[in-house]
Amino acid sequence: MSIITLTTDFGEGSPYVAAMKGVILSLNPAATVVDITHAVPAQNIRYAAVVLEDVCDRFPGGTVHVVVVDPGVGTDRALVYAHIGRQSYLAPDNGLLSRLARRTPPAKLVRLTESDYWLRPVSATFHGRDILAPVAAHLSLGLNPDHLGSPMERLVMLDWPEVRRGAGRIEGAVLLIDSFGNLITDITAEMLPAPDKWPQLRVFCRGHLVSGLSRTYGDASPGALVALVGSSGRLELAVVEGNAAAAIQAAPGEEVRASWPIE
Repeated sequence: MSIITLTTDFGEGSPYVAAMKGVILSLNPAATVVDITHAVPAQNIRYAAVVLEDVCDRFPGGTVHVVVVDPGVGTDRALVYAHIGRQSYLAPDNGLLSRLARRTPPAKLVRLTESDYWLRPVSATFHGRDILAPVAAHLSLGLNPDHLGSPMERLVMLDWPEVRRGAGRIEGAVLLIDSFGNLITDITAEMLPAPDKWPQLRVFCRGHLVSGLSRTYGDASPGALVALVGSSGRLELAVVEGNAAAAIQAAPGEEVRASWPIE
C-alpha cells in the first residue's frame, strides 16, 4: 500500500487540498492519501514542524509526507526530498523539517530540480500542486529519489531554544497552542522527576501557578487551570472545559517553569 500524507496551512475544506489530491490520484489511483491537518495557522512554520515531529512516526515506514507551509513560494528557496528515520518527506526547505532533523539526522537529502516529474506549467504560487504532489505520486510508484534532482548537504534549521534544567527546576517554553487552547510546551515527561513527585510539582506561566500535575483534564473543576502530561508526552497547561491561551493570555514562546522539592 502506498501512503501519502498531506499537511498544509490551506484551511479545512480548501479546494487547494482537493487539487493536490487530484494530482496524486491521477498519477497513482491506488494511493492512500491521508490528511494530517490543513489547520496549521497561516504561514506558521514552527507550528507545522512540531506537528510533524509528533505525528509522522505513527505512520508505517515508507510513508511519503507532503508538507506545504510555504511563505516563500515562488522564490529561490529550495524544495527538498528528505529521508529521515523510516519516513520520506517533501517540503519547502524553510525549517519545516528542522525538529525532525535535529532528532534524527537525514539519511538522504535531494533538492527537487528534475522537472520531468512535475506538472506543466508550474504555477509560481502553487508548488504544492504542481511539484510536490506529482513527485509524491511518482515516489509512491517506486521512483528512486536520486532521480529527483541533486544531493543536498543540509537543511535549513530553525533556532529551537533548549530546555534549561537544574536541581529541582526546569525552564522551557510554549511550543504551540492546540485547537482547544491548551499550551503545549517543550518540556517532556522524561525531563520531569519521577511520577511519584508529580503531586509536588509547581508549574508557573505568566504569573499563574499550578500546584501538582493532573492525570487528565477532568481531574479538576470546570474553569480550573491544570498542568498535565498530554498525549504528545509533553507538559501542557489547560483550562478544564475552557481555553488556557485565552484565559492567561499566553502565546507560543511564553516561558514555562516547573520546580519541585529536592530531598
